[in-house]
Amino acid sequence: MTATHRPAHPHRPAPVAVVTGAGSGIGRAVARLMLADGYRVVLAGRREAPLLESAAGHRQALTVPCDVTIPDDVERLFAASLGKWGRVDVLFNNAGVFGPAASVDEISVADWDAVVAVNLTGSLLCAAAAVRAMKSQEPQGGRIINNGSISAHSPRPRTVAYTVTKHAMTGLTKSIELDGRDFGITCGQIDIGNTATDIMSTIGVDSGALQADGSRRVEPTFPVQDAARAVLLMAGMPPSASVGSVVITAAGMPFIGRG
Repeated sequence: MTATHRPAHPHRPAPVAVVTGAGSGIGRAVARLMLADGYRVVLAGRREAPLLESAAGHRQALTVPCDVTIPDDVERLFAASLGKWGRVDVLFNNAGVFGPAASVDEISVADWDAVVAVNLTGSLLCAAAAVRAMKSQEPQGGRIINNGSISAHSPRPRTVAYTVTKHAMTGLTKSIELDGRDFGITCGQIDIGNTATDIMSTIGVDSGALQADGSRRVEPTFPVQDAARAVLLMAGMPPSASVGSVVITAAGMPFIGRG
């Protein structure tokens, strides 16, 4: 899978992409690859310093500190994109948290609410603002890419809040795709397993991740840039096509046959 550089067109301005969670990990890799491919990119995240590091001074980058759990922040984020470039062509709905390790009988209501607020409600708020922008702009339409997870298919032990929100993301994806159909708005989901990012260290993938049988296993990872290339492929499809679902994992990770 290769990313093809977007050729310049004298009468067609570069598309505008909003990337949430752009201060690190997958979001940073996607934002940088989109900038390299000719997109104008709005980088969103809670802290300004990591966003500026991700943008690296690129002239087509706009950094907007934003907490996706706060409706006013989300409205300000999309107003910034419209104010700067007049439209939103792509949303990569990426901001998310793993939350504490806990089973269904252990997790506190506060921890549950915190994970749901970012992973699910935050994704809804961003999608809603993006859809409003995409409906109102000329030409009408756009594309939303939701970052799900392998956990949208198969959970890890003691990850109830994260797993439930990622399963719910699939329902959000399908609802956006259906409701956006009459407006040229498409929505797809990418489910990524074991990219080499900091979150993998927090769950022990590189030192021994908890398995369903109670054992711990060092699991393979793959470069985050390769996951970003898959997102770029989805984003760059023509309006006549929609990629509804992509699953990309580290080769050999315990996903198929996890047990």
